[in-house]
Amino acid sequence: MGRGRLEAFSDGVLAIIITIMVLELKSPEGEGVGALLALAPIFFSYVLSFLYIGIYWNNHHHLLQACRRVSSGVLWANLHLLFWLSLVPFATRWIGENHYAALPTAVYGVNLLLAAVAYWILQQAIISNDGDTSPLRRAIGRDWKGRLSQLLYVLAVLVAFAAPWLAQAIYLLVALIWIIPDRRIEQALLEE
Repeated sequence: MGRGRLEAFSDGVLAIIITIMVLELKSPEGEGVGALLALAPIFFSYVLSFLYIGIYWNNHHHLLQACRRVSSGVLWANLHLLFWLSLVPFATRWIGENHYAALPTAVYGVNLLLAAVAYWILQQAIISNDGDTSPLRRAIGRDWKGRLSQLLYVLAVLVAFAAPWLAQAIYLLVALIWIIPDRRIEQALLEE
């Protein structure tokens, strides 16, 4: 299978995930500002999740640009990532409808953590598949952003039970770390 087909399939799944999330948004039950404000937690959970899916879409695109050859291991690792991302709409709705309560906040973080681990597994599958001269291996180096993100997710999950607002702040911090596109892969591809 070619890289383009894998990218097209992944793009389709990510588009469906975003569509499901937006369809979960309900209109206010009333016409006043108060009815609109009552939906604020749901809206803000949607915004954060949309940001995360966008970040994954962007970085996934760069990741696949560095992939020389698609193997069955890469296919399964990619499907593993898409599985965890497909649960984001569930976690998003639960956290928003329960106004960032402790358990939904922790589950949201576990979902983000498992997606991050799946992304790392996909990176490793591509590197293993492409060998020692893998442009991806050169590009990600020690992958401090990936490691820091996973550590922050674990911290946020643990903190969620005592201070859900702090866990949410950590989730936002991780998103902000990744919102600036990771130029390492682009640079490594230009150097080839």
